[in-house]
Amino acid sequence: MKLFRLNYFQKIILGFASLILLGAILLMLPISSNDGVYTPFLNALFTSTSASCVTGLIVYDTATHWSFFGQAVILFLIQIGGLGVVVVVTSVILFFGKKIGYSQRNTLANSISVSSQGGIMKMLVFLLKWTGIIELFFAVILATQFIPEFGLRRGLWYSVFHSVSAFCNAGFDLMGVKEPFSSLTEYVGNPVVNISIMSLILLGGLGFMTWQDIAKNKWNFHRFRLQSKIILSTTVFIILLPALFYFFVEFPGLPIKSRVFASLFTAVTPRTAGFNTVDFSKFSDSGIFLQTLLMLVGAAPGSTGGGMKVTTMTVLLLTSIAIFRNNSRTEAFGRTISREVIRNATTIAFMYISLCILSGMFISLHDKLPLLVTSFEAASAIATVGLTLGITPNLSPISHMVLIFLMYTGRVGGLCLIYAVFPNANQNKGRLVEENVIVG
Repeated sequence: MKLFRLNYFQKIILGFASLILLGAILLMLPISSNDGVYTPFLNALFTSTSASCVTGLIVYDTATHWSFFGQAVILFLIQIGGLGVVVVVTSVILFFGKKIGYSQRNTLANSISVSSQGGIMKMLVFLLKWTGIIELFFAVILATQFIPEFGLRRGLWYSVFHSVSAFCNAGFDLMGVKEPFSSLTEYVGNPVVNISIMSLILLGGLGFMTWQDIAKNKWNFHRFRLQSKIILSTTVFIILLPALFYFFVEFPGLPIKSRVFASLFTAVTPRTAGFNTVDFSKFSDSGIFLQTLLMLVGAAPGSTGGGMKVTTMTVLLLTSIAIFRNNSRTEAFGRTISREVIRNATTIAFMYISLCILSGMFISLHDKLPLLVTSFEAASAIATVGLTLGITPNLSPISHMVLIFLMYTGRVGGLCLIYAVFPNANQNKGRLVEENVIVG
């Protein structure tokens, strides 16, 4: 029976795989499409993967192809995918009065990137409560804009859909009723929509442990965990600097108010949200390349966002600074970062960058498209962002399969996938003799 005992990494990847398959089956049904016809399995699988992995890349315009039932399935997948399959399953078990054992607690802790099981149930309740409060609060705010424009019924649905999609960093939208695949480009100068969506993206992307730090210590920054300090400081840095670049380089022709909002929104959305208020296909090559780098960085660990994570980038940057200063330790905010963390950060960064480059090259060669464009698409998939230069619907089936693999890998996490496939790779291995290798 040991053959069927799964470790928590295997449970996580199988949980997401099961969710994706269920979603694909539901989206294939005629009731899910506006035309009442079956949707091809590969396209349904692509959409289900994108929603479950909170990415936002699409082969059909969400508003015009999918019926209300299909949109509801997509929203269901987004919510579960954003919180995590393990979180939702555990919540259902608790709702029916069942107890959670050691193994389930361990799986839950790993699924939300918590280092220990201490207080994990309180953390779960905290997470669910504030997720509901935040999504409902911003749905009400968005309703003030969407109800006058779309009517009561549709306006309410649009408000809820976009609030959940933004908080879960999914990037799915229903604005194709104005123009297919237009995302939020009609609202580039609307302060309520811009501020609401950006706030939801950032709140979802900060990570649940950062929320807990803020709730416990308010804004007493020096009492935060080192992880929260790194996440908050890095997030400010990688929003403000790119926003300045976009303001002066990409949007000189926009009115000043729209220019400010467009710059900030374009810097925030690579946190893996996938919404856009401007057409990225009109960006300069430098702007597209910067956006690709920001997408790969992504959001925080234990958040609704993807990417290799802001902590990964910061650890590597701090390690490089330590080496430049001939310091043997990587330090931040009066603390030393362990070598194990540095090793993991290096592995994760290498994995994301390699998959992005190799997949971009493959799609470029197979579909005869510019490498910069396909690398952008590959980065959007592996970092579960959902931003696009408009090529996704027209890619070949094999390129769609590549993007499906990237989205899935990006959501479950590269290390999680490795530990699930090779759970005992390092067992019974002796220590080999060390020998120096010259680098640099």
